Amino acid sequence: MRMVLKDIIDKEPDMKVVGLAKDGVEAVEKAVSLKPDVITLDVEMPKKNGLDALSEIMLKSPTRVIMVSSLTSNEASITIECLEKGAFDFIQKPAGSTSWTIRDVQDELLRKIRESMKVSIEKLKNIHFVGSKKIRKSARVNILGEKVVLIASSTGGPRSLDVIIPQLPENLNVPIIIVQHMPAGFTASLAYRLDKISNLKVKEAEDGELLQKNVVYIAPGDFHLGLRQEDHKIKLFLDKSDKINNVRPSADFTFDLAAEIFKESALVVILTGMGRDGAKGAFKVKHYGGKVIAESKETSVVYGMPKIVVQEGYADFVLPNYDIAEKMLEILADQPRGIKR
Repeated sequence: MRMVLKDIIDKEPDMKVVGLAKDGVEAVEKAVSLKPDVITLDVEMPKKNGLDALSEIMLKSPTRVIMVSSLTSNEASITIECLEKGAFDFIQKPAGSTSWTIRDVQDELLRKIRESMKVSIEKLKNIHFVGSKKIRKSARVNILGEKVVLIASSTGGPRSLDVIIPQLPENLNVPIIIVQHMPAGFTASLAYRLDKISNLKVKEAEDGELLQKNVVYIAPGDFHLGLRQEDHKIKLFLDKSDKINNVRPSADFTFDLAAEIFKESALVVILTGMGRDGAKGAFKVKHYGGKVIAESKETSVVYGMPKIVVQEGYADFVLPNYDIAEKMLEILADQPRGIKR
């Protein structure tokens, strides 16, 4: 498998493999001695797993790291933790064989290697340790009316979510919907990890369930997440229609439907990520009088999605991730509003 990866990368005119490592211990040694621009790091390795190797690499010789993970609950869980601890991104091994067919995902791998080179190592090294403020488990929040928070995130998203969601109090009195660009299976691990460190309940959204306050719903990988009104209640539904902005789930799909229901009572948060998903949805929320927060360049791993929203003039506030939760509470408590039915 290492030779296949080497063959794929060495065929690119702008890339060269400078070293191969057979286990986690050797990976750390070669990261320190060779100082490569990018490392692809398997989650499961002999002697030292991907998370332990990553932690040591980021300590001794910080490098852009792309994790390589199979879709098992254990590997997916470790992958999410790696993203929160400095890995730039990950690729999922194709299923179907023990010597997996890496060529099925070679375009994605090459794209992510190139994208990682646009990100400063300092940002990857430090972003998780930005001094996040802690909000009490229960806070004095006076949020009235039917409101919703809509969050879009992509590359670097788990780290910003890791800062924002745990700051929110358990009595928020508002549902939150997160659209994080991630393959099927990994969104469940993201929800599980966030749930463990947050005051609010965090779960992967299910088809047909009712939208409830004080719950954070994460759109499942490979499904768009929609909302519809039925008998004065709001139900979530999963949708397998074509990708939007080349992604599924797409924030634009979710935000468009939510804006129609919640009108000016929607609050959009656009976090770190490549591309422009969420921009059209943010525009629609703004059109109905809702508010939009964009993550600032300071804490965005990739200042793509939020940058578009800022450039288009949709952002009411541009903030580092550690200030976003406080601003969310301020906006939500601003005045009581209700859904226009």
